[in-house]
This record gives sequence, C-alpha cells and structure tokens, in this order.
Amino acid sequence: MKKINVGLIGFGNIGSGVVKILRDKKSLLSDKIGLDINIRKICDQDITSKRNVSVDRALLTRNPRELIEDPQIDIMVELIGGVHPAREFIIDSLKKGKNIVTANKALLATHGQELFTEASGRGKNIYFEASVGAGIPIIKSLREGLVANKFDSILGILNGTSNYILSSMSGDGRTFEEALKEAQKKGFAEKDPTLDIEGMDSAHKLILLTYLAFGRMVNIRDVFIEGISRISLADVNYSKELGFEIKLLAIAQREGEDLEVRVHPTLVPKDHLLASVDGVFNAIYVEGDLAGDLLFYGPGAGQLSAASAVVSDIVDLTKDIKAGLFRPMMNTVGDKSVKRLRRIDESFSRYYIRFTALDKPGVLAKISGVLAKFGISISSVTQKEKDKSQLVPIVMLIHETRERDLRRALNIIDRLEAIKEKSVAIRMEEV
Repeated sequence: MKKINVGLIGFGNIGSGVVKILRDKKSLLSDKIGLDINIRKICDQDITSKRNVSVDRALLTRNPRELIEDPQIDIMVELIGGVHPAREFIIDSLKKGKNIVTANKALLATHGQELFTEASGRGKNIYFEASVGAGIPIIKSLREGLVANKFDSILGILNGTSNYILSSMSGDGRTFEEALKEAQKKGFAEKDPTLDIEGMDSAHKLILLTYLAFGRMVNIRDVFIEGISRISLADVNYSKELGFEIKLLAIAQREGEDLEVRVHPTLVPKDHLLASVDGVFNAIYVEGDLAGDLLFYGPGAGQLSAASAVVSDIVDLTKDIKAGLFRPMMNTVGDKSVKRLRRIDESFSRYYIRFTALDKPGVLAKISGVLAKFGISISSVTQKEKDKSQLVPIVMLIHETRERDLRRALNIIDRLEAIKEKSVAIRMEEV
C-alpha cells in the first residue's frame, strides 16, 4: 500500500491528539482511503515531557528544518500557533513542495491571503478545518456542501471561554469576575484571557468565515471588536426578564451593497437556537439562499475534537494526492453584490440601554428628550428599584437606530448631572 508521509510541527495538546488518532484509527483510515498515513517526523521544543500517546523517540526533533527539508514528507501539519515563526515554517514548507494543514486562525486571519496565494502558485493547498469551531465541520460545509449558496449572514458563537462565562452568569448568577475565575479553575480560560474575553479570538475566526462565505479577506483593522468584560450580572438578569440571553456574537452580514463584519455582545431572543448554546460549546448560524437557515453546533475546543478536524484535513489531502488532483481550496469567488465594508458607526440596530441615575423627578424626561433630538425612538422603558446608593437603573429598549446617532446621544446623556455611571448599550439581533 502506498504511503503518505506526514510531518508534525507542534506536539502539544492538539498535536498529541492527532498522533493518537492516526495511530488508533490507522487500519480504519487505510481501509477507507486505500493509503497508509505515516507519521514520519514530529518537531517540538519540548520532546521530553510525557504525552497521552507514546512515540518512538527517533521520530522526535527540536529542529523544524529536519521536517521542512525532508523531500519524503508530503503533508506538513503546523500546530504551534501564533504568527511567527509559524508563517515562515509554512512558506518554507510550501516552497519545498508540501501541502499544509493548520489550526492557526490568528496566522490565517492576518496573513491568509499571502499564504493562500503562495500555495496556489505552487499547486499546493492549505487546509484549516480546525481553526474555527474545532471539530465542527463548518469550513468544509461552506466550501463544499453549500458551494451553490449565496449567503445573507453568518452569526457565530465562536469562543468557548466567553460563552462559558456568559452562561455561568445567566445560569448560576455569578458576576463576571466570579465566572471568569471559575472558567480559569476548570481550564476553560487562560491565565491571561484577554484574547478570548475581548473578542479577538472570535474576530480571527470570523475573518476566515467571511472569506469563505463572501469571498473577501477582511483586514482585522476593519472588524469592529467589543468584548464582554463590561457585561454586568445586572445586564444579564435584566435581559432575561425581557426575554433575551446575552451572547458574544461574531457577525458577517450583507446589508444591501454593504458587508458588516463585527464582534460584540448581543441580546438574542430566548426562542432562538443560538440563545440555548451554553458552556464551552460553539455554534454557527448560516443563512443561505438555497439551503435556508442552518445551525452548526458542537464543542468549540478540546483535544480530540480539534484533532479530529486536523485528521479530516490530512485525509482530504491524502485522497487528492492519491488521485493526482489539485483542488485549490481557496478558489473563492467574491460576492459581486457586496461593494464595500460598512463601518460600525453607519450600522443600524435595536439596542438595550441601561442608565444609572439619581432618583429625581424629570430625569427620564431629560433622557427621552436627548434621544428624541437624534431621532431615536423608545420601544419600552423600565425603572428598577433603587439600590443601596439610592441610584436607580433605567432600562430601555429602543427601535432600530444608527450607531453614530446613538453614540452622540449617549455622550450627551452621560454628562447629565443626574447620570452617575457610564451608560451601557448592547446591540440586539433579531435573528
């Protein structure tokens, strides 16, 4: 049986999971594809620590050049993460005639166009199913299963850490700080969780989904990104009273000739499928003109879940190599109906707003007056009981309005003598 050789750079949690699957499922995979997938070399800075899979020490090296320069390696798997030196390893491997499998969303979001162009020019491919949603097959679904569809929007819960925190706040009544601490204790959040809770991880993944769905590689600078660190337990509870759950959504949405690409906390109606996605699970809600509305759901992280996606890419490339085919994965076609990216200040949305005010006559009238000057219409208003500091939370839902107008109005309202805290405004998505 012909053998396909794989080189692995990065023998951490996911890397060891890939090795375990390729070892445990060796016979099954060989029977299915008619080829033997062989791990030829494994590179990592740490080749002494014990993993959950044992390998022949002769396969291990600390020198990535041993893999890059090896002409017998057909597929290079990069699982070290980060931009550098991962970018250089991939480019050098492509130049040496190797196909690439990676889970590196940060690298592809920032240098994807360069890498895809380099791969295509050399008749090679870069597969990256594990970069979004771990084992959820969203990449393959967008490029193959839904290839004939024109997409209106993609809305995703793409970060398990943030979703766990928000679910803990909603389900267990924890504050943000308590929920974050619990997530770190359980290993769901990093010691420094900034990339997760401030939305950057979700933004990297959204860029890749946007490219697949709309054929446009968006610069990270053009993605509006707002995290969940300002979300309070009070806002979570008030939202639930109004029939909503707060989720960190990554959204790519076509509005006429404009494309909006944004990540931010969002009020989602409780009866929507995304509202019930809890814990560390991820979900991607896709609206296509042919297939209709689809939800892809599953664990967004985990060793074997992510490793399963990596192995899927290895198998796809193996089948192509066997058939002597070159199928450029990133032969995307831009949506010609999309003319430009819409800036966040031009976007329209409904909003949940919470003001913190002194309990004085006329405060609500002043707030309403400022909103009216900017053409902002109130859908509902609720004045909560005053707290120990004698301050009153005022919760409003407002009809669809332009972001720029709302921000100007809030800037004025926040300077009113009776307003004692910066107002909280959270977008609402009526999906």
